This record gives sequence, structure tokens and C-alpha cells, in this order.
Amino acid sequence: MHKTSDREVFIERRGSAGIIRLNRPKALNSLTLIMVRMLDAALDEFEADPSVASIVVTGEGERGFCAGGDIRALHQSGLAGSEEAETFWREEFALNHRIGNFPKPYIAVMDGITMGGGVGLSAHGRHRVVTERTRLAMPETGIGYFPDVGATWLLPRMPGETGTWAGLTGLEMNATDALYAGLADVKIASGRLPEMIDALARMPVGSSSTTVDALLKHLANHPHAGHLEHNRAIIDRAFRFDSVEDILTALAAEEGAFAAETRTVIAKRSPTSLKLTLRLLRTGRASASLAECLNRELAACMQILKTPDFYEGVRAAVIDKDRNPKWKPADVSAVGPEALEPFFGRVEPLAL
Repeated sequence: MHKTSDREVFIERRGSAGIIRLNRPKALNSLTLIMVRMLDAALDEFEADPSVASIVVTGEGERGFCAGGDIRALHQSGLAGSEEAETFWREEFALNHRIGNFPKPYIAVMDGITMGGGVGLSAHGRHRVVTERTRLAMPETGIGYFPDVGATWLLPRMPGETGTWAGLTGLEMNATDALYAGLADVKIASGRLPEMIDALARMPVGSSSTTVDALLKHLANHPHAGHLEHNRAIIDRAFRFDSVEDILTALAAEEGAFAAETRTVIAKRSPTSLKLTLRLLRTGRASASLAECLNRELAACMQILKTPDFYEGVRAAVIDKDRNPKWKPADVSAVGPEALEPFFGRVEPLAL
């Protein structure tokens, strides 16, 4: 198998474990189309190899597992009118679906920053490991985008309205929050990750996911209640509504710093993204499958390339880095239902 320092993904065998390591540490392992294709090819090989018992996916460097897709490249593709953005989303979403249905134990190590596309590589997997360094989020409303990679399937299935909170605010969750949200399975100290991988490498061929569960639980520690669980009642009261305006009104009626800070954060997000995200989350809640949500997200992706807030959001976040986007329109009340209809058009379905 390949293992060279200039590759964007390291792929190797260690005992009975197939190891996939994202290798863009300076970019927080943000995903490129090449990386998506290398990941898919590695899964092909490991799935077909009877001597591989499990697959472990990690990120190089100490800062993050994966910060998401390479939004600068998507931004450039949209401006140029090229097909690269659509190709990336199609292949990335197909990979997310494959991970959600992978037949062998798939272990994602969400150590450090895990956002956007990083959630797609991990939260759909069978075994999701977090550490004390985990910072998980779907921050897309802050760049004029929306939670994708199957997030409109995942977030509505979080406890109560916590997924609505996560999708609209884009705020970070730590390991305890991720466990509570159902986006992770076990918390293991980062210092024990080499021990975990060594133990997986020693597993007999044909080991089941139940065996992997037992191994991970043996290494796990048990955190106390976290930020998300502590504020669950407020979240459920405020985020139960089906309009962003009603959610903001409900937050204004709540007492305490959490509600006030949450309202302030939402007010800074793209109004179009907020309205789109809420509708996608509500539609995702009633959907029958991950595939259905991914295809709906793809249609929204195609329209987002025609939307000024995406280009303005990426400009403010990663190009000029002034953190001061000028949204159009600037107020949620100016985004009517008719503005969302183009995001729900028909596109050629994903090849799943």
C-alpha cells in the first residue's frame, strides 16, 4: 500500500487493521477531490481484502481530524463556472453514504477539529471515537452555506431540538456533547489512541462490530453531563418552531446568558442560510433514508453556487478574513418562502 509524505492521504496496513490517515495537517485535513477519491479507493481495497478486519480513519497533526471540505476550492469553482464543485459534492456525498453502509467495522477517530465534511467522514460510521480535544460543529450558516454531508439526516435525529440548535448556530460541541447528541459512541483519551489502534490491529480476521464495541468501551472514560445536555430544556423550548423568526422571538423571551448568546450568534449568520437550513432539517426529519437527504442536499448545493451569500461568506471567512460578511438580504424577514424554492429543484440523483 502507499505511504509517502507528499500524498494527501496515507493508506497502510497494520496487522488486521486498514489505516487511512488524512494528510493535510496545515489545512486541518480539509478535503479535496483527490482525497475523496483516495478514501474511496482505500475502502474498495480494504473491503475486498479478507485479511482486513477493520478500518481506522484518522487525521495527521494534533489540531484536527478534518475541518471539512476545501471551501476555497469550491468558491473558486463556483466563480469560474467549472464543474469541479458539483463533482466534489457528488463524490463526497456518495462516500458519506458508503461509510454509513460499510460492511466491516469502520472506526473514525474524531480527535481535534471535526467540522463539516469531517462530520460526514465520521458521524455516519459504525464506531465514532472522540477525545478531550474534540471540537465538533456544522458551522455552514456562518459562510452562507448549509449543513450538508448528510447532516440533514443526522441533526434531526439528535435529542429534542439540539440538532436544530447545532444546524442554525454552527456552534461547537465537545466530546461529551457529541456523545449526548448521538454523533459519537465513546470517548477515549488522546494519549490512548496508539494503544487503541494497536489493539485493533491485533483483532482476529472476521471480528464483528460487537467485538470492536467491547474493545473501545474497555479503553473509554465516562464524562459527566455537558453543555448541550445542561441547556436541553431551553433549546427544546426555543427551537421547536418552524420559522427562524419564531425561534429568535422565543430566545429573546428566555432568561439567562445561554439564550442571549445563542440569539446573538444566530443574528450574525446568513439569513438565507438560516431559512434554508431550518427547512432542510424539518424535511430531513420526515425523510426515510440518508440517501434521500443527500440527494436533497445536492440540489441545494447546485443553487448555493448561484447565491451571493456563499461567495461573501467564504470571502469573509477564508479569503480576506475580515469576519464581517455583508449578507444579501441582511434580515431574515426579507427571505420569503419563494426564495427557498430554487434550492429544492431536481438534479440527477447520486450514484449510490
